[in-house]
Amino acid sequence: MSRQVLWAPWRLDYILGPKPDTCVFCLPETTEEDEERLVLHRGESAYVIMNKFPYNNGHLMVAPYRHVSCLTDLTEDESFEVMSLVRRCVGVLRKAFNPHGINAGFNLGEAAGAGIAAHLHFQIVPRWNGDNSFMAVFGETSVIPEHLRSTYTRLRPLFVG
Repeated sequence: MSRQVLWAPWRLDYILGPKPDTCVFCLPETTEEDEERLVLHRGESAYVIMNKFPYNNGHLMVAPYRHVSCLTDLTEDESFEVMSLVRRCVGVLRKAFNPHGINAGFNLGEAAGAGIAAHLHFQIVPRWNGDNSFMAVFGETSVIPEHLRSTYTRLRPLFVG
């Protein structure tokens, strides 16, 4: 039996890189870092960003600019824009990846599974039949077939305009 190798070069940045001492969802007002941060779209009160450490290829997130931790803390306008962006993400992912399904949701609080509980964010994850292979089930490993930068380059034009 030959040895299998999984290639996920972006994980090394997370493992060895400095850990932020500020909220990763609190964006600067300027757009200079958007490509580096994988920001796909900026709206009036919310934005779309790719997950740098995805569960699956094309894993997107929608977050309000304001640093709030609960859905009930959003204004009506923020709620409307966040949900509109979640809908837009679903359409973009269907067009770009043709997934068999999509998981979309959020976790409120650390006990509910929120990795970053202090800043509300929605997860939108494309899914394919069989993507929960033995690797994910037994090895707690995800196989991401496309590099993050390639995915960004593919998705960014779908959010422009």
